[in-house]
Amino acid sequence: MLENLITDANLIVPEIIVAVTLLLVVLFDLIFHKDKSIIPYIGIVGLFAALYYAIQGLPQNSYAFTTAATSHQYGLLAIDSFGSYFKILILITSILIIFFSKASSEIQRIKDRSGEYYALIMGMVLGMLFMVSASDLIIIYLSVELLSLSSYVLAGFTKLRDRNSEASLKYLIYGAVSSGLMLFGISLLYGMTGNTNLIAINTVLRNSSINILTYSFSLILIFVGIGFKISAVPFHFWTPDVYEGSPISITAFLSVASKAAGFALLIRFIKTAFILNETDSGSWSMIEFFDWQTFIIIISILTMTLGNFVALWQNNLKRMLAYSSIAHAGYMLLGVAVLSNQGILAVMIHFLVYMLMNIGAFYIVMLIANKTGSEDIDDYNRLGYASPFLGVSLSIFLISLTGLPPLAGFISKLYIFLAVIDAKLITVAVIAVINSVVSLYYYIRVLKHMFLKKADQEPKGLKLAPAEIVFVLILLIPTIIFGLYFTPMIEFARNSLSILGY
Repeated sequence: MLENLITDANLIVPEIIVAVTLLLVVLFDLIFHKDKSIIPYIGIVGLFAALYYAIQGLPQNSYAFTTAATSHQYGLLAIDSFGSYFKILILITSILIIFFSKASSEIQRIKDRSGEYYALIMGMVLGMLFMVSASDLIIIYLSVELLSLSSYVLAGFTKLRDRNSEASLKYLIYGAVSSGLMLFGISLLYGMTGNTNLIAINTVLRNSSINILTYSFSLILIFVGIGFKISAVPFHFWTPDVYEGSPISITAFLSVASKAAGFALLIRFIKTAFILNETDSGSWSMIEFFDWQTFIIIISILTMTLGNFVALWQNNLKRMLAYSSIAHAGYMLLGVAVLSNQGILAVMIHFLVYMLMNIGAFYIVMLIANKTGSEDIDDYNRLGYASPFLGVSLSIFLISLTGLPPLAGFISKLYIFLAVIDAKLITVAVIAVINSVVSLYYYIRVLKHMFLKKADQEPKGLKLAPAEIVFVLILLIPTIIFGLYFTPMIEFARNSLSILGY
């Protein structure tokens, strides 16, 4: 028993380190209640240590907390290169968000409560790390709840404006409903299969006849919970208000890390529980009874179309980026809908690039809001001339988000479109390209205000600290380099495609 526990613990070292870091943050918050400047550095050290062990875990392919020994091994957590890839992305994002938070005037104004703030971030990270490895319905639900409960509080944590509390309340209400529906779906699936483990469910579905209506209903309900996390239409209603009302650092965190965990969970859920076999070309043959491809394609088209068209009318930059984030979820759902390794590779590549350009865009919006107190697009008039570094940097991030060459966003979108075309979904590919063209309008609109629009009053140049310039460059340089030399990025994702399953 002790030997098994030690073996299992060695497989979840990143999660253990994050849990210990959370406890240390709480402990130091109690001890150093007058000066809390050390707390974010404790979080950074803990996350770097977890990142090191996540990288070390890339070659692993094993199950932690095995529950049965049969012809197929069952485990509560699947420790594989796919999960490690997303853990690395989540941990890098979390490290960036802590540096992001240190530069945020909103977070600086609540420094007396910074201990709770960083403890809640660690709680979110812990939930996400378990989400990407979960191979049991109970662990899936518990990890989603751990992530959700922390994020509900963080959405309204600053309490500096009414919209902070509004964001938190809306997030809580929508989250509670989606969580309840997901749990109902899990109970139905358990009732039909008698198992909560995804591989065991796969075995039952292969060899048993089930009620197709109840089965389809249970999967749709489970997707509601996952769709809520990835901001897929029609489960996106919380996203614009929460993104606008939350502190910008938390908005950026939710838009990247939480979405990454949700997609990793969705991919593992589909491939582990519902795949029949995998062809030599990497295409998946799915168990009958539920048409996953058609279902996800419909959700994907709705998501990207609504996200892009509603973004056209947004004047608040945070709301615009929120709808942009919804649209990008639609593009990535296309990669999942292909139901092949090529599609999953495209999603993994896009997440790496999306992390860089989305955090970069939100960070510059935060720097401008720190100095001007506004997130309105009209207050960006001629800002590109007053602060050329910020203007050019934001332009590069937005052009990359559009998917134009020679930036990294073009490469990642290209891989998604190629995967869709390889699956002979030509009409869907055309719809995705049209959506990308639509997105060009609202991204270029920001550039128009920064460089072409006349200002009522000439804006003053925004002075930046050296650390702020370095942070922007850390995100900006890879966005440019990966657009020109993308082989290492592609190989890294390709070598991390292994998903433990049936």
